[in-house]
Amino acid sequence: MTRLLRLLEICRVAGRYRLDTLLPSEDTPALLSLVLRANPWRLGAEHGPRGERLRRALEELGPVFIKFGQMLSTRRDLLPEDIADELAKLQDQVPPFPSAEAVAIIEDELGGSVDQLFERFDREPMASASVAQVHSARLHEGREVVVKVIRPGIETIIRKDVALLRTIAGLIERFVPGGHRLRALDVVDDYRHVILDELDLGREAANASQLRRNFEDGQLVYVPEVFWDYTRRRVMVMERIRGIAVTDLAALRERDVDLKLLAERGVEIFFTQVFRDSFFHADMHPGNIFVDASDPKNPSYIAIDCAIIGSLSESDQYYLARNLLGIFRRDYHEVAQLHVECGWVPASTRVQDFESAMRAVCEPVFERPIAEISFGQLLVYLFQTAARFDMQVQPSLVLLQKTLLNIEGLGRQLYPQLNLWDTAKPFLERWVNDRYSPQTVMRKLQQHAPSWLEQLPQLPEAVMESLLRQREGQREAEAELVRLREQRATEKRQARRRFVAVTACLLAAATLLPSLRTQLLEAPAITWALLAIAAGLAWPGQAA
Repeated sequence: MTRLLRLLEICRVAGRYRLDTLLPSEDTPALLSLVLRANPWRLGAEHGPRGERLRRALEELGPVFIKFGQMLSTRRDLLPEDIADELAKLQDQVPPFPSAEAVAIIEDELGGSVDQLFERFDREPMASASVAQVHSARLHEGREVVVKVIRPGIETIIRKDVALLRTIAGLIERFVPGGHRLRALDVVDDYRHVILDELDLGREAANASQLRRNFEDGQLVYVPEVFWDYTRRRVMVMERIRGIAVTDLAALRERDVDLKLLAERGVEIFFTQVFRDSFFHADMHPGNIFVDASDPKNPSYIAIDCAIIGSLSESDQYYLARNLLGIFRRDYHEVAQLHVECGWVPASTRVQDFESAMRAVCEPVFERPIAEISFGQLLVYLFQTAARFDMQVQPSLVLLQKTLLNIEGLGRQLYPQLNLWDTAKPFLERWVNDRYSPQTVMRKLQQHAPSWLEQLPQLPEAVMESLLRQREGQREAEAELVRLREQRATEKRQARRRFVAVTACLLAAATLLPSLRTQLLEAPAITWALLAIAAGLAWPGQAA
């Protein structure tokens, strides 16, 4: 019932803000168009620019939809300018909730009044997003901080939306042709874990601390310090940073910031997180990224909001790097082989056919600046190709794909001429080479040596147990062979008895029936030959 009510709520919002007008009429299926026109909530609909109507609708629908709008806002290559500008407001300009509620949550979590906890606490929020809002404050020791507070009641809304999405995903897998390859249920389940984890600020604080250690030199990206004494599940206090919003190009140009270097470092940060650390910030939309322009010729990033973190297994890292390098080098045969090898496409896939399809998809994007290519469009082509070869969506790579889209959108805004391929290729080559270098092998040996030494005294016992298991297996095999031989001998004896019985019956019939005896005696030689062959085949000793 709750899912049905939520679906009706979505229909109400869609009708109120006339979202049907955003769909191209010529490409909308007739049945869907009829349903949209029949929406009773179109009466008394809101009027205004289409971008504003879409933004307000997503805000009203809640965090799941707001995050979708945040991702879309970075893809100005896919959206009209007016819609992209409005959706960009979803990054940090979501309507705030009452400050009194924020204060109540802080005091409940930290066990004291805000006046006791902080030297200064600003009740007017600095910014408000889909899941939380932040307030500025000052600790008694004089440190300037920000206080992040989870929206009240947000978990209930998210669980309802995710439940509805799961229902829709199940219908897609069941009824949409080829829907099974999308693994929509797995994707929704993964997203459920991700967005619910985002509601635990203690987890976000731990992620921020880890990311801060990974980039402790601060040359590429700086992560603010977490104050653990003031951090709980619904409240987090961290260092206040001073930086320029990455989308404020006017301010960056005014400071004469090297935008080309900044864009290249964004790509470097992404690949460093994915391949060096296997721990990457998976919510890198512009609202979470700032620029430290204190040295304009050597700018760096400041990252906040580390709630959504992705990671890859060693095998995923390996296959992803090899696939990307294969694409960069235009070695489509290797790409096709790797897809089959890692199970992304069925083992029955003809490598030559998949190779040809990949070539047709990837060739048009090379040797062109990022302003002229679109990863979004490339993904559309890849999904079309995937449908031919029954390639399934890999849930473990969904966050990675989302992050890559964010990075592309960020790079496009900073420096449209950036060539993503040329920037990423040297990094991947170094990573693959380093993976098999003597230094890396020695480092892995050193890492595993204590565990191996600890297990060394048990090695003889383990070898003995293995030999005993092998011997026991041999005994079982021998016993099974004896049983099969006995069964075979029994079957032979039974077959002999049946043969003797049939022969006796024939002789008796020949004795009792003179006509039959006469026919047998007068039968041609070929008949007797066939009877002899049949008897030979029927006799178990011959058949064996």
